[in-house]
Amino acid sequence: MRIWAVIAALFLVWVAGAAPAQAKVNISVDLAKQTMRVENGTGETYTWPISSARKGFVTPRGTYAPQRLATMHYSRKYHMSPMPHSIFFHAGWAIHGTNEARALGRPASHGCVRLSKENAAKLFAMVKAEGAVIRIDGTPPHGTMIASNAKAKSKAVKIASAKRKVGPVALGYAPVGRSAPPLNVWAKDPAHWTLR
Repeated sequence: MRIWAVIAALFLVWVAGAAPAQAKVNISVDLAKQTMRVENGTGETYTWPISSARKGFVTPRGTYAPQRLATMHYSRKYHMSPMPHSIFFHAGWAIHGTNEARALGRPASHGCVRLSKENAAKLFAMVKAEGAVIRIDGTPPHGTMIASNAKAKSKAVKIASAKRKVGPVALGYAPVGRSAPPLNVWAKDPAHWTLR
């Protein structure tokens, strides 16, 4: 009987060790304010200026987990640009340090979320030690292209829009730039292209 108690105790230790650790660093990016709020597991909070996608590019919105960390990464897509302390969270997008600190506080990137080198190093260390949840929300302050489908709007919606003096109903954010698909291709599956 004693052997079964030992086996049960070992099993419980194994199960407890196999349970995934909870992410303790909460990263909230506000694209409208161009800021990042960070709260670590001990309750310390930081608010830092960031740069997200400039006009013609997109920073994906949503909730993500870090996929890969790189102390130093060089962007093959953008002329081997240095990306110190990169926290990749979706496809090729990352939070990373920048040499363009004077541009922080306004959209200036190709889509990544940029921080000062010092803040990127601090965030990198926290995420490496504790894990993270990354939330990106808001509308950037520049003129991001907004796609709308005029044919889909009913007469009632047009009248209501005219009374409230609002623009077209946004269906999504159309990607722009050399790698963007033609609008008719994007319109068939906007979610696929918007998050790329």
